[in-house]
Amino acid sequence: MSAFLHPRSALFGHEPPRRPLPVVDHYCGVEARMRKSLALQAELGPVFDITLDAEDGAPVGGEAEHALLIAELATSSANRFGRVGARVHPWGHAAFEADVDTLVARAGQRLAYLMIPKPESADDVERAVAAIDAACERHGAPSLPLQVLIETHGALRDVFRIAAHPRIESLSFGLMDFVSAHGGAIPKTAMELPGQFEHPLVVRAKLEIAAAAHAFGKTPSHCVVTEFRDAERLAAAARRAACEFGYTRMWSIHPDQIRPIVDAFAPAAHEVDEAAQLLLAAQAAQWAPISFQDRLHDRASYRYFWTVLERAERTGRSLPDAARSAFFPASIG
Repeated sequence: MSAFLHPRSALFGHEPPRRPLPVVDHYCGVEARMRKSLALQAELGPVFDITLDAEDGAPVGGEAEHALLIAELATSSANRFGRVGARVHPWGHAAFEADVDTLVARAGQRLAYLMIPKPESADDVERAVAAIDAACERHGAPSLPLQVLIETHGALRDVFRIAAHPRIESLSFGLMDFVSAHGGAIPKTAMELPGQFEHPLVVRAKLEIAAAAHAFGKTPSHCVVTEFRDAERLAAAARRAACEFGYTRMWSIHPDQIRPIVDAFAPAAHEVDEAAQLLLAAQAAQWAPISFQDRLHDRASYRYFWTVLERAERTGRSLPDAARSAFFPASIG
C-alpha cells in the first residue's frame, strides 16, 4: 500500500462514502429573498446550499410562474457554485408533474438536487423518483440527486425504506408539518425552543430519521428553528442537533441563521489540529495501527478523525498546511 494513499481510499475500501453535503440547507421562496441568498452564497462560498421553494414559496394559482422563476435563477450566473436545488410540490399534488417538467427541462443541468416533500410512504417516494427520473430522461438531463422531507406518520414509519433508496441522498425532518399532523396532541411548544428537543414524540422522530440516514450513508438534515432573531439560542440548538442527535446538516430559513449554523457544525480548532496530526502520522505509517498521544489508534478511529477534517474543510475552517496539501490539494490556490 502506498504511504500516500488518500484516506477516502485507505479507510473506506472500494466504495468510499459520498462527499458530504454542505452543513446548511437554506430555504427561500420569495423572489427578493432568493436573490439575496444567491448573493450571500457568492460572498461566503459554497458552505451552504440554497433550496428555492416551489411548494410553500409559490402563490396559489401562480405555481407555474414560480417554477419558471426558480429555473431562471438556477441557470443564471448568480448560481456560481452549482449548489442550488429546488423543492417541488408533493407527489399527488396537481402541480407536482408541472414543477418537475419545468425545472428539469429548463434547469436540469444546473440544479444540485430536488427535494420531495410530504410523502405518505416509501411507495410515494418510489413513484416520485420514477416520475423525476422519467423527466430527466425525456429532457436529456442528468439524474438529479434527490432529497426527502420526513414530515408525515407514514414517512416516519417507512423511514428506513426511504433511506435505503439508492436515488436518495438526504433526509430532512419537517418539524412543523409533523407536529400539525398530530391534530393538537402535540402542543405548539414542541415547534419552539427548547420544546423541539424535549417532547418525546418529536425526539423519537428526530432520532429515527438520523439513525435511518446513517444506516444507509445518507445525510440527515435537522429541522428549522423559527426563533431566527436569537443567534445564541439558534447556535445552541444547532450544537444539540449535531452533538446529541447526530445531524450533519440543518435548515436555515433566514440569512441571519446561516453563519451561526455553520459555526456550530464546524469542529473546534484544537479538534482540527489533533485530527490533522493523527492522520498525517497514520498516512506515514501506511495506515497501520499507531500510538498517538499515548493512545492506540487504527482505521476505526482514523475514520472518525477523517470526518473531523472533512467537516472542517466544508465549513471553511483553517487547516494546517501539511494536511491541506496531503488531503485537500484541489482546494489549494
